[in-house]
Amino acid sequence: MDRNLQIIGLAKKAGLLAVGAEDSGSAARSKKAHIIISANDSSDNSLRRASSSAEIGQVLHIIVPYTSFELGSVSGRGSPGTVAILDLGLAARFMRGLAETDPERYRVSAEILSTKAGAKADKRKANRKKTDMKKAKTTWKGRTNV
Repeated sequence: MDRNLQIIGLAKKAGLLAVGAEDSGSAARSKKAHIIISANDSSDNSLRRASSSAEIGQVLHIIVPYTSFELGSVSGRGSPGTVAILDLGLAARFMRGLAETDPERYRVSAEILSTKAGAKADKRKANRKKTDMKKAKTTWKGRTNV
């Protein structure tokens, strides 16, 4: 199985995948989705709806070289034409994998998501450092070490 399809399956198992046009669109509009993925055999109406939802939610919308049957086999639901990944790290990894297979088509999108993921990781690291410093100021008895 393709590594990118495995990432979609992992997102599904983790509960970080919206499956189907309606769920994907809802996740994008509520700004929970980080990328909307459409199968290459999706109908024009599905592509238009996904593109509109992505524009409203300000997320990436891409058409991948997989069929709706392939997306369905890893997402566990029929043959959805559209899925959305709700985790930034998984979305960035998915796009890096696509960029490796077709750099001309997916490189820019992969760079955008990687930059966002890196910024989020840096912010999380800074917050963790603040928390660790606060913990270091107190002892186990609740007295400060000042």
